[in-house]
Amino acid sequence: MKRAILDVMKKYETIIIHRHVRPDPDAYGSQMGLAAILKGNFPDKKVYCVGEGEPSLDFLGEVDRIEDSVYDGALVVVCDTANTERIDDARYTLGAELVKIDHHPNEDVYGDYVWVDTEASSCSEMIAAFVEEFPKELAMNEAAARLLYAGIVGDTGRFLFPNTTPKTLRYAADLVAFPFDRTEIFTKMYETPLNAVKLSGYILQNFQMSENGAAHIYINRALLEKFDVTPRDAAQLVNRIDSVIGIKAWILFIEDGDIIRARVRSKKPVINGLAKEYRGGGHPLAAGATLESEAEIPEMVAKLEALCD
Repeated sequence: MKRAILDVMKKYETIIIHRHVRPDPDAYGSQMGLAAILKGNFPDKKVYCVGEGEPSLDFLGEVDRIEDSVYDGALVVVCDTANTERIDDARYTLGAELVKIDHHPNEDVYGDYVWVDTEASSCSEMIAAFVEEFPKELAMNEAAARLLYAGIVGDTGRFLFPNTTPKTLRYAADLVAFPFDRTEIFTKMYETPLNAVKLSGYILQNFQMSENGAAHIYINRALLEKFDVTPRDAAQLVNRIDSVIGIKAWILFIEDGDIIRARVRSKKPVINGLAKEYRGGGHPLAAGATLESEAEIPEMVAKLEALCD
């Protein structure tokens, strides 16, 4: 499949790269890292990265604004997105052919070319592997290495998560051979606004944990307003309780407009099936879901406790 994807990329003059909504470093890293690779190796191609911009990730790069007409006869690539409903910018259907590159479970099979590797730590790791696969046809460059490294760091939690494999570390080692500023990446990725730090204190003081190690907390609109944080800022605090002795899995519920977003994390119990029950999905130990009302919170918590039993 990697061979087929490279061949189809060579075929098209225009390539438009998408990723998922509410992007994280891996979404930006894989999308813009792939773009940097294509631009570096095929300078005559027109390569664009689209989707809503995320100010907290502007240090990695900025998205392109293009007209619908650009999609005519173009190849579209979607990175790091398991489900079509989560693809940022619905125009992904307007291209001539569609490529899916992802590391989430392939439950929503879309695209003319599908490369899914659930053993990869991140989609950024997959792009690094893609370059390594074809040493005579593709070369890594500093811009791409910086972006892919940021993506790997983000999805592995600075190499602390169990999805970090020997291959992950080897790819990271190859990427840091390029002279980009790693300190800047870590600083920008993990710096936290003062008001969000204060909210994290509230979370540490008020989360609830059952005897079997299932924990949760609900950040409603009133709390968001009190601490002057956005739902996205709050979501970044999902791992603040991961070091509590005895904790097995936890959910951070955040009111976001008319819905409630659930950020689910685990140390061992598999939780992506639970997330799928609530209009979500993800990895076995890290997933997300969408609740339609507060009434669903206690039932989802009860199911989490059953998983931890």
